[in-house]
Amino acid sequence: MRAVVMGAGSWGTAIAKVLVDAGTDTTMWARRPELAERITHDHTNTDYLPGITLPDGLRATSSVVDAVTGADVVVCAVPSQSLRANLTDWMPHVAAESTFVSLAKGVETSTLMRMSEVISEVSGAPDDRIAVLSGPNLAREIAEGQPAATVIACSDEHRAEELQQAFNTGYFRPYTNTDVVGCEIGGAVKNVIALACGMASGVGFGQNTLATIITRGLAETIRLAVAVGAQIETLAGLAGVGDLVATCSSPLSRNRTFGAHLGQGATMQEAQEATHGQVAEGVKSCSSVRALADKFDVEMPLTDAVHQVCHSGLSVADAVSSLLGRRTKPEIYD
Repeated sequence: MRAVVMGAGSWGTAIAKVLVDAGTDTTMWARRPELAERITHDHTNTDYLPGITLPDGLRATSSVVDAVTGADVVVCAVPSQSLRANLTDWMPHVAAESTFVSLAKGVETSTLMRMSEVISEVSGAPDDRIAVLSGPNLAREIAEGQPAATVIACSDEHRAEELQQAFNTGYFRPYTNTDVVGCEIGGAVKNVIALACGMASGVGFGQNTLATIITRGLAETIRLAVAVGAQIETLAGLAGVGDLVATCSSPLSRNRTFGAHLGQGATMQEAQEATHGQVAEGVKSCSSVRALADKFDVEMPLTDAVHQVCHSGLSVADAVSSLLGRRTKPEIYD
């Protein structure tokens, strides 16, 4: 099996390292030739994973044709809102029978499509050739070889098992799942909830508040996922609770860090600069997730509050007040 990782950000780079460590023949595509050169010859990606030594067997190129030609597996490692445009450019060179693996976590703003749906529409590939990878996977920790698990979801269980072997290392343990919808909704919403956790932390709130946001955020995620067609068990697993806890708790999380700067009084522009221009997916996804919730008539107050802070000028303090001022209700309700 030959894999190509399309995108040289922190997560794409970490996954490329995983694939090589698993014994999978792997190439990376980087948009900038100078970055591809450093990855290939210096075995580093100092722009996104400084201090990490990449495997000697990992080669990078800035040529799309060179990257995807002959690839059995195309790993899509670009931000969710740019996936469609990138994939449109790649497709003339992708083999007809290639399997796609999505690393992006979000809902497309213009269409409210999940990433697997975007891949299907642009590529024409059937659902059984599209997989998603999701779990408690902070890029730097994975790149350092710290033990972690993930979920590879695909409607074709046999294909998921083949991918499981391609990504399996002594430190990175993939599990399979057929619930693509649940994994994608879990991955998209957790970025929004991580922004809320960051805001709370930035204001100075403690662990009780963070635990409350994570738990109620999970409730929102489950409500939306089930409405869209997911299996509730998926949200209790690695792509649900696991990913949510890691992203909401760690300072390595871009979304949590971005939210913390907002909680400390930074503007959106200042928070973007403070995170060195890296994409906090939840900033855009909060709008599309909110719109998807409206489409399915699902109540998501935390998501709504994050959207208002990021896009409507609501202060973090007023967002907290609005959430605390909501009417009381049972914890579990239909």
